Amino acid sequence: MLVRDKLFIGGQWVAPSGKETIDVHNAGSGEVMGRVPAGTAKDIDAAVGAARAAFDTWSKISPQERAGYLEKISANLKARSDELAKIIAQEVGMPLKLAGRIQAGLPIANFANYARLVKDFVFEH
Repeated sequence: MLVRDKLFIGGQWVAPSGKETIDVHNAGSGEVMGRVPAGTAKDIDAAVGAARAAFDTWSKISPQERAGYLEKISANLKARSDELAKIIAQEVGMPLKLAGRIQAGLPIANFANYARLVKDFVFEH
């Protein structure tokens, strides 16, 4: 069983402020296949605050640098695509091949496509 005990907030994995968890069920068997923290209002406020703080920096970086981040996201998702497809197939109850092509594959392609678009697009100032 896959158990996660932290939330990703402000660029790092942090302990949730509460103790509650959410069970993730295998759609085919109904068995619990994982457990994740149930974020609280305090966790949400921390995530929103971190996102707001990050926006000030993110909004000032060049389109080329943003494209680099999008390419990196695509590459890292691709490196874990088999793992992601397997987990998704179990959770939503779809065939592994489709989970790989659709649920894992489309985000990989989308991030890569947006990276290309950002590089080619002429922005107005």
